[in-house]
Amino acid sequence: MSTSSIDRPLQLGDRAPNIVLDAISREGKIALDDFRGRSPLLVGLFRGLHCPFCRRHVAAMAQLNPALKEKGIECLAVIKTPVERARLYFRYHPLPDLLSASDPEGASHRAFGLPILELTENETEWPHKLGMDAVMTMRIDLPGELPEPMNPAAAGDFLEKKDGYKITEADRQIMIAGHMPLIGEFLLDREGVVRWSFTEAEEEGQNVCRAPNPKELMSAASQVAH
Repeated sequence: MSTSSIDRPLQLGDRAPNIVLDAISREGKIALDDFRGRSPLLVGLFRGLHCPFCRRHVAAMAQLNPALKEKGIECLAVIKTPVERARLYFRYHPLPDLLSASDPEGASHRAFGLPILELTENETEWPHKLGMDAVMTMRIDLPGELPEPMNPAAAGDFLEKKDGYKITEADRQIMIAGHMPLIGEFLLDREGVVRWSFTEAEEEGQNVCRAPNPKELMSAASQVAH
């Protein structure tokens, strides 16, 4: 597995590194090199199943999966949750046909240049530090999920209660106190070159806990599919 890290998220035109991970949705390993020369690939790098926003982002990727497959594009959800824990979760919350892999060490996040955000009291130095004073001014709007726009901390608490997700010891093992790995999605062409991306590291924090716009993603997919 590649464990090298870069100091910024991969940009358009960058070649994605190879990473080799334990498959969640089947036995064995999944490597990014498996797709090179064969098909474009949408890679989603998520915090873990303990994150209510990530659970929704993974489900959203699964919803788009059939339309992307029609364009010849594969999807891979990389989840920072130990593989046995993830397999147990998806046994009860199945996402048919979505390829998924476990990366509890966060090697893929580092390889794609996604930073780990330190949560501070009042010091913000984006994308490495974020003050809780700034968090309280942010608003997440999820119509149908949240009763009103809420700050990320309050929204996360609300969704946890709504979902009834129980944090296990396996979840705690990969959680970093006072820190939050940033997440993102990268659309790679057949040669593994980034052609579109959406990350929480962009936009000075405006993307935190948000998912990409499906129309924008599908528009980019149409370009990559040609």
